[in-house]
Amino acid sequence: MRFMRLTLAVSVSAFCLFAFTVPTGIVRAQSASKPATLKALTVPIKTSTGQDAGNATFKESKDGKQLSITVKLKNLPVGEHAVHIHANPVCDAPAFTTAGGHFNPDAKQHGAMNPMGHHAGDMPQNFTIGEKHTGEFTFKVDYLTLAPGDPTSVLGHSIMVHEKADDMKTDPTGNAGNRIACGVIPAM
Repeated sequence: MRFMRLTLAVSVSAFCLFAFTVPTGIVRAQSASKPATLKALTVPIKTSTGQDAGNATFKESKDGKQLSITVKLKNLPVGEHAVHIHANPVCDAPAFTTAGGHFNPDAKQHGAMNPMGHHAGDMPQNFTIGEKHTGEFTFKVDYLTLAPGDPTSVLGHSIMVHEKADDMKTDPTGNAGNRIACGVIPAM
């Protein structure tokens, strides 16, 4: 069976063009009645001025029960920041409000410390951008997937970096502040 290389581009505003590549060999073949399931996907992230802010790579575990989200960021303010998956696959600068609220298919409240449960778009912790304005962190979650059509799939949403850390409890945003960088996760 041969694998092919896919390159997709998604226009997110009049001044930005996001492109990403799905590397050879990461698409798993399935029967003709089911769409292929992605094993990994890399999405570029841009600042509100269109500057390259790095990327996010989504990778499912071999058994499909865990999604690893690795964010490699640059050109961002030093300090602690929150990352969330937002509802809409739109990153219109400068405020990125078109991305909507946090991805929340189960209508839960915000925050990993919330006893009522958390949004599917909430990450389990914050990350730090260092003195060189760069940072890298990997989140591993069992409540998101790359499976097309699955109600908990990240496909067809966006990934957002916020100006501050998430307090992990305040509904609906975790007091994470403004949206400073965004990447569209295509629906495929």
